[in-house]
Amino acid sequence: MADLTRTEAAVLDAVDEAAAVGLLCRLVAVPSVGGSAAESEVQALVAGELDALGCDVDRWDIDLAAAATAPDAPGQEVRREEALGVVGTVPGADGGDPALVLCGHTDVVPTGDRALWAGDPFTPRLDGGAVHGRGTCDMKGGLVSALAALAAVQAAGVRLRRPVALHSVVGEEDGGLGAWATLARGHRGDACVVPEPTDGAVVTAAAGALTFRLEVTGHAAHAAMRDRGVSAVELFAAVHADLRAFEAERQRDADPRFAGERYPFGLSIGTVHAGDWASSVPDRLVAEGRYGVRLGEPVEAARAAFEARVAASCAGHPWLAAHPVRVTWTGGAFASGQLPPAHDLLGQVRDAVVDAGGPPPPERAVTAGTDLRLYAAAGIPTLHLGPGDLHLAHGPAERVPVAEVTAVARALALLVLRRCGVA
Repeated sequence: MADLTRTEAAVLDAVDEAAAVGLLCRLVAVPSVGGSAAESEVQALVAGELDALGCDVDRWDIDLAAAATAPDAPGQEVRREEALGVVGTVPGADGGDPALVLCGHTDVVPTGDRALWAGDPFTPRLDGGAVHGRGTCDMKGGLVSALAALAAVQAAGVRLRRPVALHSVVGEEDGGLGAWATLARGHRGDACVVPEPTDGAVVTAAAGALTFRLEVTGHAAHAAMRDRGVSAVELFAAVHADLRAFEAERQRDADPRFAGERYPFGLSIGTVHAGDWASSVPDRLVAEGRYGVRLGEPVEAARAAFEARVAASCAGHPWLAAHPVRVTWTGGAFASGQLPPAHDLLGQVRDAVVDAGGPPPPERAVTAGTDLRLYAAAGIPTLHLGPGDLHLAHGPAERVPVAEVTAVARALALLVLRRCGVA
Protein backbone atom coordinates (compact mmCIF):
# COMPACT_ATOMS: atom_id res chain seq x y z
CA MET A 1 0.00 0.00 0.00
CA ALA A 2 1.37 3.41 -1.01
CA ASP A 3 1.45 6.35 1.38
CA LEU A 4 -1.76 8.32 0.92
CA THR A 5 -1.79 12.06 0.56
CA ARG A 6 -3.75 14.03 3.09
CA THR A 7 -6.43 14.68 0.47
CA GLU A 8 -6.67 10.99 -0.44
CA ALA A 9 -7.01 9.99 3.21
CA ALA A 10 -9.74 12.60 3.71
CA VAL A 11 -11.69 11.34 0.70
CA LEU A 12 -11.47 7.71 1.86
CA ASP A 13 -12.71 8.77 5.30
CA ALA A 14 -15.62 10.54 3.62
CA VAL A 15 -17.01 7.39 1.94
CA ASP A 16 -20.35 6.96 3.71
CA GLU A 17 -21.41 3.30 3.84
CA ALA A 18 -24.76 3.95 5.52
CA ALA A 19 -25.71 6.53 2.89
CA ALA A 20 -24.65 4.14 0.13
CA VAL A 21 -26.83 1.35 1.51
CA GLY A 22 -29.78 3.71 1.78
CA LEU A 23 -29.37 4.86 -1.81
CA LEU A 24 -29.00 1.30 -3.05
CA CYS A 25 -32.24 0.31 -1.35
CA ARG A 26 -34.05 3.26 -2.95
CA LEU A 27 -32.78 2.29 -6.38
CA VAL A 28 -33.65 -1.40 -5.98
CA ALA A 29 -37.17 -0.49 -4.87
CA VAL A 30 -37.77 0.96 -8.36
CA PRO A 31 -38.66 -2.07 -10.54
CA SER A 32 -36.73 -0.82 -13.57
CA VAL A 33 -37.20 -3.85 -15.80
CA GLY A 34 -36.15 -3.17 -19.37
CA GLY A 35 -38.98 -1.64 -21.38
CA SER A 36 -41.01 -0.55 -18.36
CA ALA A 37 -41.83 3.01 -17.35
CA ALA A 38 -39.70 2.42 -14.26
CA GLU A 39 -36.59 2.58 -16.46
CA SER A 40 -37.15 6.32 -16.75
CA GLU A 41 -38.25 6.59 -13.12
CA VAL A 42 -34.97 5.22 -11.81
CA GLN A 43 -33.01 7.42 -14.21
CA ALA A 44 -34.79 10.46 -12.81
CA LEU A 45 -33.84 9.31 -9.32
CA VAL A 46 -30.17 9.07 -10.30
CA ALA A 47 -30.33 12.49 -11.96
CA GLY A 48 -31.63 13.91 -8.70
CA GLU A 49 -28.69 12.38 -6.82
CA LEU A 50 -26.27 13.92 -9.31
CA ASP A 51 -27.98 17.29 -8.88
CA ALA A 52 -27.53 17.01 -5.13
CA LEU A 53 -23.82 16.34 -5.64
CA GLY A 54 -23.45 19.61 -7.53
CA CYS A 55 -22.86 17.96 -10.90
CA ASP A 56 -23.67 19.54 -14.23
CA VAL A 57 -26.49 17.20 -15.26
CA ASP A 58 -27.52 16.45 -18.82
CA ARG A 59 -30.95 14.83 -19.07
CA TRP A 60 -32.48 14.03 -22.43
CA ASP A 61 -35.10 11.86 -24.08
CA ILE A 62 -33.32 9.27 -26.19
CA ASP A 63 -34.47 9.30 -29.81
CA LEU A 64 -35.92 5.81 -30.09
CA ALA A 65 -36.66 6.21 -33.80
CA ALA A 66 -32.99 6.91 -34.46
CA ALA A 67 -32.02 3.99 -32.24
CA ALA A 68 -34.20 1.73 -34.38
CA THR A 69 -32.72 2.84 -37.70
CA ALA A 70 -29.13 4.00 -37.14
CA PRO A 71 -26.67 1.61 -38.79
CA ASP A 72 -24.47 1.42 -35.69
CA ALA A 73 -27.31 1.08 -33.15
CA PRO A 74 -26.88 -2.00 -30.93
CA GLY A 75 -30.45 -3.28 -31.19
CA GLN A 76 -33.14 -3.83 -28.57
CA GLU A 77 -35.05 -6.86 -27.34
CA VAL A 78 -37.90 -5.07 -25.56
CA ARG A 79 -40.41 -2.49 -26.69
CA ARG A 80 -39.95 1.02 -25.26
CA GLU A 81 -42.20 4.05 -25.34
CA GLU A 82 -39.49 6.25 -23.82
CA ALA A 83 -35.91 6.16 -22.59
CA LEU A 84 -34.02 8.75 -20.57
CA GLY A 85 -30.33 9.53 -20.82
CA VAL A 86 -28.52 10.93 -17.77
CA VAL A 87 -24.95 12.19 -17.45
CA GLY A 88 -23.59 14.04 -14.44
CA THR A 89 -20.25 15.83 -14.66
CA VAL A 90 -18.17 17.16 -11.79
CA PRO A 91 -16.41 20.18 -13.34
CA GLY A 92 -12.65 20.51 -13.29
CA ALA A 93 -10.67 23.70 -12.83
CA ASP A 94 -8.91 23.21 -16.19
CA GLY A 95 -12.07 22.19 -18.07
CA GLY A 96 -11.88 19.91 -21.09
CA ASP A 97 -13.22 16.40 -21.49
CA PRO A 98 -13.50 14.22 -18.39
CA ALA A 99 -10.29 12.45 -17.43
CA LEU A 100 -12.45 9.59 -16.18
CA VAL A 101 -15.93 8.25 -16.91
CA LEU A 102 -17.85 5.97 -14.56
CA CYS A 103 -20.70 4.18 -16.35
CA GLY A 104 -23.46 2.13 -14.77
CA HIS A 105 -26.77 0.76 -16.05
CA THR A 106 -30.02 1.06 -14.14
CA ASP A 107 -32.17 -1.41 -16.09
CA VAL A 108 -32.71 -4.90 -14.70
CA VAL A 109 -33.97 -8.20 -16.06
CA PRO A 110 -37.37 -9.65 -15.11
CA THR A 111 -37.64 -11.53 -11.82
CA GLY A 112 -38.76 -14.92 -13.15
CA ASP A 113 -40.85 -17.04 -10.80
CA ARG A 114 -41.27 -14.89 -7.69
CA ALA A 115 -42.02 -17.96 -5.60
CA LEU A 116 -38.30 -18.82 -5.86
CA TRP A 117 -37.29 -15.61 -4.11
CA ALA A 118 -36.98 -15.37 -0.33
CA GLY A 119 -39.05 -12.18 -0.48
CA ASP A 120 -40.34 -9.54 -2.87
CA PRO A 121 -37.44 -8.97 -5.29
CA PHE A 122 -38.17 -5.24 -5.36
CA THR A 123 -38.36 -4.87 -1.59
CA PRO A 124 -34.64 -4.71 -0.77
CA ARG A 125 -33.58 -6.37 2.45
CA LEU A 126 -30.32 -6.37 4.38
CA ASP A 127 -29.33 -9.86 5.50
CA GLY A 128 -25.95 -11.43 6.22
CA GLY A 129 -24.07 -8.26 5.38
CA ALA A 130 -25.58 -8.06 1.90
CA VAL A 131 -28.45 -6.21 0.22
CA HIS A 132 -30.79 -8.70 -1.49
CA GLY A 133 -33.10 -7.98 -4.41
CA ARG A 134 -33.33 -7.73 -8.16
CA GLY A 135 -30.62 -5.45 -9.52
CA THR A 136 -28.51 -5.32 -6.37
CA CYS A 137 -25.62 -7.11 -8.04
CA ASP A 138 -26.37 -6.34 -11.69
CA MET A 139 -25.64 -3.55 -11.29
CA LYS A 140 -27.20 -0.97 -9.00
CA GLY A 141 -24.64 -1.88 -6.35
CA GLY A 142 -21.85 -0.82 -8.70
CA LEU A 143 -23.65 2.35 -9.71
CA VAL A 144 -24.01 3.23 -6.03
CA SER A 145 -20.27 2.64 -5.55
CA ALA A 146 -19.61 5.20 -8.28
CA LEU A 147 -22.07 7.70 -6.78
CA ALA A 148 -20.59 7.17 -3.31
CA ALA A 149 -17.11 7.88 -4.71
CA LEU A 150 -18.26 11.19 -6.17
CA ALA A 151 -20.07 12.02 -2.93
CA ALA A 152 -16.87 11.39 -0.95
CA VAL A 153 -14.89 13.75 -3.20
CA GLN A 154 -17.53 16.41 -2.68
CA ALA A 155 -17.81 15.82 1.08
CA ALA A 156 -14.04 16.18 1.47
CA GLY A 157 -14.20 19.57 -0.24
CA VAL A 158 -11.91 18.55 -3.09
CA ARG A 159 -11.81 20.59 -6.27
CA LEU A 160 -10.68 18.53 -9.24
CA ARG A 161 -8.29 19.76 -11.88
CA ARG A 162 -10.05 17.88 -14.68
CA PRO A 163 -13.70 16.76 -14.85
CA VAL A 164 -15.09 13.34 -13.94
CA ALA A 165 -18.39 12.14 -15.41
CA LEU A 166 -20.96 9.55 -14.43
CA HIS A 167 -23.00 8.00 -17.24
CA SER A 168 -26.23 6.43 -16.00
CA VAL A 169 -27.64 4.32 -18.82
CA VAL A 170 -30.63 2.13 -19.66
CA GLY A 171 -31.02 -0.79 -22.02
CA GLU A 172 -27.73 -2.50 -21.20
CA GLU A 173 -29.43 -5.84 -20.66
CA ASP A 174 -30.88 -5.94 -24.16
CA GLY A 175 -28.14 -4.45 -26.30
CA GLY A 176 -26.72 -1.21 -24.91
CA LEU A 177 -29.21 1.46 -26.00
CA GLY A 178 -28.30 3.91 -23.22
CA ALA A 179 -24.53 3.75 -23.63
CA TRP A 180 -24.88 4.01 -27.40
CA ALA A 181 -27.13 7.08 -27.08
CA THR A 182 -24.81 8.67 -24.51
CA LEU A 183 -21.79 8.29 -26.76
CA ALA A 184 -23.79 9.46 -29.78
CA ARG A 185 -24.70 12.61 -27.84
CA GLY A 186 -21.00 13.43 -27.62
CA HIS A 187 -20.17 12.45 -24.05
CA ARG A 188 -16.60 11.21 -23.98
CA GLY A 189 -13.65 10.80 -21.63
CA ASP A 190 -10.02 9.70 -21.52
CA ALA A 191 -10.86 6.38 -19.84
CA CYS A 192 -13.86 4.56 -18.41
CA VAL A 193 -14.58 2.20 -15.54
CA VAL A 194 -17.82 0.21 -15.62
CA PRO A 195 -18.58 -1.07 -12.08
CA GLU A 196 -20.23 -4.30 -13.21
CA PRO A 197 -19.80 -7.10 -10.62
CA THR A 198 -16.27 -8.51 -10.81
CA ASP A 199 -16.00 -10.51 -7.55
CA GLY A 200 -12.71 -8.96 -6.48
CA ALA A 201 -11.09 -8.97 -9.93
CA VAL A 202 -10.43 -6.36 -12.56
CA VAL A 203 -12.08 -7.33 -15.83
CA THR A 204 -10.28 -6.13 -18.94
CA ALA A 205 -12.18 -8.03 -21.63
CA ALA A 206 -15.76 -9.04 -22.36
CA ALA A 207 -17.02 -11.58 -24.85
CA GLY A 208 -19.75 -10.56 -27.25
CA ALA A 209 -23.24 -11.99 -27.59
CA LEU A 210 -25.80 -12.14 -30.40
CA THR A 211 -29.47 -13.05 -30.28
CA PHE A 212 -30.73 -15.42 -32.97
CA ARG A 213 -33.97 -17.03 -34.09
CA LEU A 214 -34.26 -20.45 -35.75
CA GLU A 215 -37.39 -21.40 -37.74
CA VAL A 216 -37.76 -25.12 -38.40
CA THR A 217 -40.31 -26.43 -40.91
CA GLY A 218 -41.75 -29.94 -40.70
CA HIS A 219 -44.86 -31.61 -42.13
CA ALA A 220 -48.14 -31.86 -40.20
CA ALA A 221 -50.06 -35.09 -39.78
CA HIS A 222 -52.49 -36.68 -37.35
CA ALA A 223 -50.58 -37.78 -34.24
CA ALA A 224 -52.19 -41.22 -34.47
CA MET A 225 -50.27 -41.65 -37.75
CA ARG A 226 -47.18 -39.67 -36.88
CA ASP A 227 -45.10 -41.61 -39.41
CA ARG A 228 -47.01 -39.70 -42.11
CA GLY A 229 -45.63 -36.42 -40.80
CA VAL A 230 -42.26 -34.85 -40.03
CA SER A 231 -41.97 -33.41 -36.55
CA ALA A 232 -40.36 -29.98 -36.34
CA VAL A 233 -39.48 -30.84 -32.72
CA GLU A 234 -37.47 -33.88 -33.76
CA LEU A 235 -35.80 -31.89 -36.54
CA PHE A 236 -34.80 -29.24 -34.03
CA ALA A 237 -33.35 -31.88 -31.71
CA ALA A 238 -30.92 -32.91 -34.48
CA VAL A 239 -29.95 -29.31 -35.23
CA HIS A 240 -29.55 -28.51 -31.55
CA ALA A 241 -27.23 -31.47 -31.02
CA ASP A 242 -24.98 -30.19 -33.80
CA LEU A 243 -25.04 -26.67 -32.34
CA ARG A 244 -23.86 -28.12 -29.02
CA ALA A 245 -20.88 -29.61 -30.86
CA PHE A 246 -20.31 -26.26 -32.58
CA GLU A 247 -20.34 -24.53 -29.20
CA ALA A 248 -17.67 -26.92 -27.87
CA GLU A 249 -15.43 -26.19 -30.84
CA ARG A 250 -15.66 -22.44 -30.27
CA GLN A 251 -14.36 -22.72 -26.69
CA ARG A 252 -10.95 -23.99 -27.80
CA ASP A 253 -7.92 -21.78 -27.18
CA ALA A 254 -9.90 -19.20 -25.25
CA ASP A 255 -8.01 -16.25 -23.77
CA PRO A 256 -6.41 -17.26 -20.42
CA ARG A 257 -8.29 -14.43 -18.73
CA PHE A 258 -11.36 -16.68 -18.98
CA ALA A 259 -9.72 -19.25 -16.68
CA GLY A 260 -12.35 -21.22 -14.76
CA GLU A 261 -15.14 -20.49 -17.23
CA ARG A 262 -16.37 -23.59 -19.05
CA TYR A 263 -18.17 -21.63 -21.77
CA PRO A 264 -16.47 -18.29 -22.47
CA PHE A 265 -18.51 -18.05 -25.67
CA GLY A 266 -21.61 -20.01 -24.77
CA LEU A 267 -24.48 -20.89 -27.08
CA SER A 268 -27.82 -21.32 -25.35
CA ILE A 269 -31.42 -21.82 -26.45
CA GLY A 270 -33.66 -19.56 -24.39
CA THR A 271 -37.15 -20.10 -25.85
CA VAL A 272 -38.80 -22.83 -27.90
CA HIS A 273 -42.32 -22.71 -29.37
CA ALA A 274 -43.71 -25.53 -31.49
CA GLY A 275 -47.00 -26.81 -32.87
CA ASP A 276 -50.56 -25.65 -32.36
CA TRP A 277 -52.43 -28.84 -31.39
CA ALA A 278 -51.52 -31.69 -29.06
CA SER A 279 -52.78 -34.37 -31.42
CA SER A 280 -50.95 -33.11 -34.48
CA VAL A 281 -47.38 -33.64 -35.60
CA PRO A 282 -45.91 -30.13 -35.28
CA ASP A 283 -45.00 -28.60 -38.62
CA ARG A 284 -43.23 -25.52 -37.26
CA LEU A 285 -40.85 -24.71 -34.43
CA VAL A 286 -39.33 -21.36 -33.51
CA ALA A 287 -36.38 -21.23 -31.13
CA GLU A 288 -34.50 -18.18 -29.91
CA GLY A 289 -31.16 -18.12 -28.20
CA ARG A 290 -27.89 -16.43 -27.35
CA TYR A 291 -24.62 -16.99 -29.19
CA GLY A 292 -21.23 -15.95 -27.80
CA VAL A 293 -18.77 -13.89 -29.84
CA ARG A 294 -15.06 -14.61 -29.34
CA LEU A 295 -12.64 -11.86 -28.30
CA GLY A 296 -11.57 -9.91 -31.36
CA GLU A 297 -14.00 -11.73 -33.64
CA PRO A 298 -15.99 -9.36 -35.86
CA VAL A 299 -19.73 -9.69 -35.35
CA GLU A 300 -20.27 -10.39 -39.05
CA ALA A 301 -17.71 -13.19 -38.94
CA ALA A 302 -19.44 -14.72 -35.91
CA ARG A 303 -22.79 -14.58 -37.67
CA ALA A 304 -21.35 -16.11 -40.82
CA ALA A 305 -19.83 -19.00 -38.85
CA PHE A 306 -23.16 -19.72 -37.15
CA GLU A 307 -25.12 -19.56 -40.39
CA ALA A 308 -22.61 -21.82 -42.13
CA ARG A 309 -22.85 -24.40 -39.35
CA VAL A 310 -26.65 -24.46 -39.46
CA ALA A 311 -26.54 -24.75 -43.26
CA ALA A 312 -24.08 -27.64 -43.07
CA SER A 313 -26.20 -29.38 -40.46
CA CYS A 314 -29.23 -29.09 -42.71
CA ALA A 315 -27.36 -30.22 -45.82
CA GLY A 316 -26.57 -33.57 -44.21
CA HIS A 317 -30.18 -34.30 -43.23
CA PRO A 318 -32.66 -35.89 -45.67
CA TRP A 319 -35.55 -33.53 -44.83
CA LEU A 320 -33.69 -30.38 -43.85
CA ALA A 321 -31.60 -30.43 -47.02
CA ALA A 322 -34.80 -29.56 -48.91
CA HIS A 323 -36.35 -27.53 -46.08
CA PRO A 324 -33.40 -25.72 -44.42
CA VAL A 325 -33.70 -23.99 -41.08
CA ARG A 326 -34.11 -20.25 -41.39
CA VAL A 327 -31.71 -18.14 -39.30
CA THR A 328 -32.45 -14.53 -38.42
CA TRP A 329 -30.69 -12.14 -36.05
CA THR A 330 -32.90 -10.33 -33.59
CA GLY A 331 -32.58 -8.08 -30.57
CA GLY A 332 -29.30 -7.04 -29.02
CA ALA A 333 -25.94 -7.36 -30.73
CA PHE A 334 -22.95 -7.23 -28.39
CA ALA A 335 -19.52 -7.18 -30.00
CA SER A 336 -16.60 -8.26 -27.85
CA GLY A 337 -14.36 -5.62 -26.32
CA GLN A 338 -11.19 -5.27 -24.32
CA LEU A 339 -8.78 -2.81 -22.79
CA PRO A 340 -5.78 -2.16 -25.06
CA PRO A 341 -2.79 -4.30 -24.00
CA ALA A 342 -0.47 -2.67 -21.45
CA HIS A 343 -2.78 0.32 -20.97
CA ASP A 344 -1.98 2.22 -17.77
CA LEU A 345 -5.61 2.16 -16.59
CA LEU A 346 -5.20 -1.43 -15.39
CA GLY A 347 -2.25 -0.57 -13.16
CA GLN A 348 -3.95 2.56 -11.86
CA VAL A 349 -7.08 0.64 -10.90
CA ARG A 350 -5.10 -2.12 -9.23
CA ASP A 351 -3.10 0.44 -7.25
CA ALA A 352 -6.31 2.21 -6.20
CA VAL A 353 -7.82 -1.06 -4.94
CA VAL A 354 -4.74 -1.90 -2.87
CA ASP A 355 -4.23 1.65 -1.58
CA ALA A 356 -7.87 1.74 -0.50
CA GLY A 357 -7.21 -1.31 1.67
CA GLY A 358 -8.09 -4.22 -0.60
CA PRO A 359 -6.09 -7.24 -1.81
CA PRO A 360 -4.36 -7.08 -5.21
CA PRO A 361 -7.06 -7.87 -7.78
CA PRO A 362 -6.41 -10.48 -10.48
CA GLU A 363 -7.07 -9.69 -14.13
CA ARG A 364 -10.02 -11.55 -15.65
CA ALA A 365 -12.33 -11.58 -18.65
CA VAL A 366 -16.11 -11.89 -18.48
CA THR A 367 -18.25 -14.17 -20.62
CA ALA A 368 -21.20 -11.76 -20.78
CA GLY A 369 -21.68 -8.97 -23.28
CA THR A 370 -21.47 -5.54 -21.60
CA ASP A 371 -21.29 -1.85 -22.37
CA LEU A 372 -17.50 -2.11 -22.20
CA ARG A 373 -17.43 -2.88 -25.91
CA LEU A 374 -19.31 0.32 -26.86
CA TYR A 375 -16.84 2.53 -25.01
CA ALA A 376 -13.90 0.53 -26.37
CA ALA A 377 -15.28 0.85 -29.91
CA ALA A 378 -15.51 4.61 -29.36
CA GLY A 379 -11.79 4.68 -28.59
CA ILE A 380 -12.21 4.99 -24.81
CA PRO A 381 -10.03 2.53 -22.84
CA THR A 382 -12.45 0.70 -20.53
CA LEU A 383 -12.46 -1.98 -17.86
CA HIS A 384 -14.75 -3.33 -15.13
CA LEU A 385 -14.33 -3.03 -11.37
CA GLY A 386 -17.46 -3.55 -9.30
CA PRO A 387 -19.02 -5.19 -6.25
CA GLY A 388 -20.74 -8.57 -6.32
CA ASP A 389 -20.50 -11.87 -8.13
CA LEU A 390 -21.87 -11.98 -11.68
CA HIS A 391 -22.84 -15.63 -11.17
CA LEU A 392 -25.65 -14.39 -8.88
CA ALA A 393 -27.02 -11.96 -11.48
CA HIS A 394 -30.36 -12.70 -13.17
CA GLY A 395 -31.27 -15.27 -10.48
CA PRO A 396 -33.48 -15.37 -7.37
CA ALA A 397 -30.49 -15.30 -4.99
CA GLU A 398 -29.23 -11.96 -6.33
CA ARG A 399 -27.43 -9.90 -3.71
CA VAL A 400 -24.41 -7.65 -3.22
CA PRO A 401 -22.20 -7.51 -0.11
CA VAL A 402 -22.24 -4.09 1.55
CA ALA A 403 -18.51 -4.33 2.27
CA GLU A 404 -17.80 -4.73 -1.45
CA VAL A 405 -19.95 -1.72 -2.37
CA THR A 406 -17.91 0.33 0.09
CA ALA A 407 -14.55 -1.11 -0.99
CA VAL A 408 -15.23 -0.35 -4.66
CA ALA A 409 -16.41 3.17 -3.75
CA ARG A 410 -13.11 3.77 -1.92
CA ALA A 411 -11.05 2.50 -4.85
CA LEU A 412 -13.03 4.57 -7.36
CA ALA A 413 -12.64 7.67 -5.18
CA LEU A 414 -8.86 7.29 -5.24
CA LEU A 415 -8.94 6.68 -8.98
CA VAL A 416 -10.93 9.88 -9.50
CA LEU A 417 -8.35 11.90 -7.56
CA ARG A 418 -5.40 10.36 -9.35
CA ARG A 419 -6.75 10.53 -12.89
CA CYS A 420 -8.45 13.90 -12.60
CA GLY A 421 -5.91 15.57 -10.29
CA VAL A 422 -6.52 18.01 -7.45
CA ALA A 423 -6.72 21.72 -8.29
